[in-house]
Amino acid sequence: MNTPGRSTTTDRTAEASSSSATAPKRNSKKPKYSKFTQQELPACKPILTPGWVITSFIVVGIVFIPIGLASLFASERVVEIVDRYDKDCIPSNYSSLEYIQSTETNKTCTRSLTVPKQMKSPVYIYYQLDNFYQNHRRYVKSRSDKQLRSRASESDTSDCDPEDVTSDNSPIVPCGLIAWSLFNDTYGFSVNSRAIGVSKRNIAWKSDKQSKFGSNVYPKNFQSEGLIGGAKLNSSIPLSAQEDLIVWMRTAALPTFRKLYGKIEVDLEADEKITVVIQNNYNTYSFGGKKKLVLSTTSWIGGKNDFLGIAYLTVGGLCLFLAISFILLYVIKPRPLGDPTFLSWNRNPAGHMN
Repeated sequence: MNTPGRSTTTDRTAEASSSSATAPKRNSKKPKYSKFTQQELPACKPILTPGWVITSFIVVGIVFIPIGLASLFASERVVEIVDRYDKDCIPSNYSSLEYIQSTETNKTCTRSLTVPKQMKSPVYIYYQLDNFYQNHRRYVKSRSDKQLRSRASESDTSDCDPEDVTSDNSPIVPCGLIAWSLFNDTYGFSVNSRAIGVSKRNIAWKSDKQSKFGSNVYPKNFQSEGLIGGAKLNSSIPLSAQEDLIVWMRTAALPTFRKLYGKIEVDLEADEKITVVIQNNYNTYSFGGKKKLVLSTTSWIGGKNDFLGIAYLTVGGLCLFLAISFILLYVIKPRPLGDPTFLSWNRNPAGHMN
C-alpha cells in the first residue's frame, strides 16, 4: 500500500528527471580523452645506471679530444702578423689629436714587417680597431636600409640623424653615422722594392652585395660639408660595387674587431721584409682607440683561433676524468642498484597514481 509521503517523493523525482531531459545541455570545456592530452603516450624513461653514465662520458671524451687536437693543429698552421701602428705613426713633435686633426700634417707612415713563416696565397689583410663600440644602439640604428637598396628611397633618411641631409635639405646617400665614420686608412705593400697588389674583389658577403646594396644607388652629397668623419666614396660607382663600404656597414658586436681590407694573391716567403706604406688618416685618438694591421693566412677552421681547440680539449678531458673517477668509485665502493619495478611509471604505466 502506497503512503502519501512516498508518492510525493516519486512525483518530484519524475519531475526533476523530465526537467533535466528538457533543459538545454551545457557546453562542456572538458577535452576529449586521448593519450596525448592525458600525457599517456609511450615514452623513453631511461635509468641512469653507472654503466650508462660512464660509457657516455667516455664516448664524449674520445670524440672531443681528437677534434680539439685537430683544431689546435690547424690554428697553429695559420701564420699571422699583427702590427699596431697608431702610436708609432705619430711624430714626436705632435700630440696625437693635434696630428690627426690637422689638414697640413703628413699622414704617411712607413712600417717594416718580417714574415715569420711562408704565407701561401691568399694572404688576408685586416684592419683591427680596439675600443670602438660599433654596437652602440644609436650608432647601429643610424642608417637607412631602404635607401641603400633602392634609388627610389634616397629621401628616406628619418633614422639617419645627424647625418641625414645637407644644409639645403638634400638627402645624403648613404646616410647615417655608420657610413659617415667609414674607415679611411690605406695600406700599400712592397717586397724588395717590388710593389705587391692588393685585391679588393669579393671581400664583402655576396648576399650583402646582391640584397642589401642597390646597383642603381650612387653616393650623393656624401662627406661634402661640415665635419668629415671618414673615407669619401666615388660618386660614379654604385654602392653594390663599393665593397669597403659594404664590409664596414656590417657592424661588429664587440668593441674589438677586425674587418677585411683586401687580399694579397702571391705567396710570401719566410724571412722576407715587407714594407708597408700607411696613410694614417682615421681618428681613433679622440676616444682612446687602437689601430692594428693584420696579415693572416687561413685553415679549414678559418683564422688563428686557439679557443675552439682548447674548449674541446677541456670538455673532453673533463669527461674522461669523470669517467675514470666513477669507475674507481664503482669498483672501490659499489652501491647496489634499486629495483626499477618500484618506480612510479613502472607500477602505473598509464601515469595514474594510486
